[in-house]
Amino acid sequence: MTGAGDAPSNRPGPAVDLSGKVAVVTGGSRGLGREMVFGLAAAGADVVVASRDLASCEKTAAEVREQTGRRALPLAAHVGRWDALDEFVDTVYGELGRVDVLVNNAGMSPVYDSVADVSETLFDKVLGVNLKGPFRLAALVGTRMAAGEGGSIINISSTGAVRPRADIVPYAAAKAGLNAVTVGLAHAFGPSVRVNGIMCGTFFTDVSAAWDMEAFAKRSATFAMKRGGEPHEIVGAALYLASDWSSFTTGAVLTVDGGQP
Repeated sequence: MTGAGDAPSNRPGPAVDLSGKVAVVTGGSRGLGREMVFGLAAAGADVVVASRDLASCEKTAAEVREQTGRRALPLAAHVGRWDALDEFVDTVYGELGRVDVLVNNAGMSPVYDSVADVSETLFDKVLGVNLKGPFRLAALVGTRMAAGEGGSIINISSTGAVRPRADIVPYAAAKAGLNAVTVGLAHAFGPSVRVNGIMCGTFFTDVSAAWDMEAFAKRSATFAMKRGGEPHEIVGAALYLASDWSSFTTGAVLTVDGGQP
């Protein structure tokens, strides 16, 4: 056991360094996923940019290569299709040889008029993308990580999981389940694989273009930060959880929401 005065031999350096690492980000071509892709690449990681829209992935990957010099692999992936994820994981390992960081970021929350209007198809689709897919992908990658050199899995959740609203009930249920999955998988894959979550509040991503900004201004006035988040403000939390700075952090769900009540 290391004594209180002993310096740990694997203490991380002054900055996050992911050189030699491979990071996979689902939903990586837009919004928070895109920002995390660039943040991971800037820290030295090679990245896999995955989403349903291959063209967007290719565009983002090209920008990553140009701006950071890191290898960036664009791959089409629909995380809601359970049986397709085996092939996706095989492709990643076949192309890059390893995965050190998995960010389960892909998500969806379709609009509906009332809870009675939520169809079984919509409900299943929301759970498929936000819960089943992240579970399956983490199970596949986490198993390989645990058999190798370990790694870090980061599940992107939502404060809707603990503060559900009437217009996001299926989404909130899925994210609450993802929080539970995060803790359970930390035990399943520990000690060499850390599994954590980031419970995001309201960020100004592309979906915010459809918001009633006057109504949001009134709502955000109740936040401790008095505003919504800018997409790049998720990167610090992601780099912390991806790197050795969080070497004793697992089964945690970190809230990044600007102090929403």
